[in-house]
Amino acid sequence: MYTDKIIELAFYTLPALITGGVAYFLFNSHFNDQQNTRRWLVQKENQKLGLPMRLQAYERLVLFLERISPNKLLIRVVPLSEDKMDYVNLLIHHIDQEFEHNLTQQIYVSDEGWMMIITAKNTVIQNLRKTAIGTDVNNADELRQRILSNQFEVESSANIAISYLKTEVTTFL
Repeated sequence: MYTDKIIELAFYTLPALITGGVAYFLFNSHFNDQQNTRRWLVQKENQKLGLPMRLQAYERLVLFLERISPNKLLIRVVPLSEDKMDYVNLLIHHIDQEFEHNLTQQIYVSDEGWMMIITAKNTVIQNLRKTAIGTDVNNADELRQRILSNQFEVESSANIAISYLKTEVTTFL
């Protein structure tokens, strides 16, 4: 008698458990799909809003690199005196000001891109100092001429960094 009741109970319970299990898995997969769709839509919206800001950051950083390029920097910043070290310090001061003005743009650029920018900045400063220390340079005008002639011999680190940023931009467009 108990066996008949257990079998009867199993006949009623087993289909209910199977139906409940199938419903659970269907609802669970439906909710997960909806959540993934919402997440994708939010990500798409953020990308649509963030892309112009990111492009603007790359534009500003390329402008920074152009402005610290020695041939453009020497045209923009004229020497205040004949002392070559004063002129180098003035040029470095302008480079540092430009860098500080664009410092916040690093949040939009990859770590490698930002390191390229820092390396370009430091290389330009190092080349300016190294040229100024040269014994055959006596005043600021000779320093300007020597820096410009060095630019024709070696590719500028700023140009290398600009090329890197250009390739980086094409990866997310």
